Amino acid sequence: MLRDDDYMRMALAEARKALEKEEVPIGAVLVNDGRVLAQAHNSPITANDPSAHAEILVLRQAAQTMGNYRLTGAVLYVTLEPCIMCAGAIVHARLARVVFGARDPKAGAVVSLYEILKDKRLNHQVDITEGILKEECGEILSRFFRKKRVIAASAK
Repeated sequence: MLRDDDYMRMALAEARKALEKEEVPIGAVLVNDGRVLAQAHNSPITANDPSAHAEILVLRQAAQTMGNYRLTGAVLYVTLEPCIMCAGAIVHARLARVVFGARDPKAGAVVSLYEILKDKRLNHQVDITEGILKEECGEILSRFFRKKRVIAASAK
């Protein structure tokens, strides 16, 4: 049986695919009963779709595979703390647990800015595990944005 860090390494591999496409390097893997249902990486630029976050893409793929939009019992592994849009979709999909690597202090909707997955006013709450391979997850993002800043500065 694979462990949280094994699945997070799969998510990091997806993040590297996003990096190759010059997308923000975020990757996600959705697992149920030890079976990988879906893997994806951020693709809003290449898909021309603002909702093409890694989390949304794995939820869509898994729902198609399972024939149900409710993914009760599934666990989402994602390299960066989900945003408001993704957290809402996670609640609607009825995931059991979300495991993420790095916090997102600017847009995080799980622990950083909002706590949507634990909000008792909603009809479903999700277990959270954070910090799995957080250094690796944070480093790929830091490197990406450092490069973007250098390119932007040299264009001036």
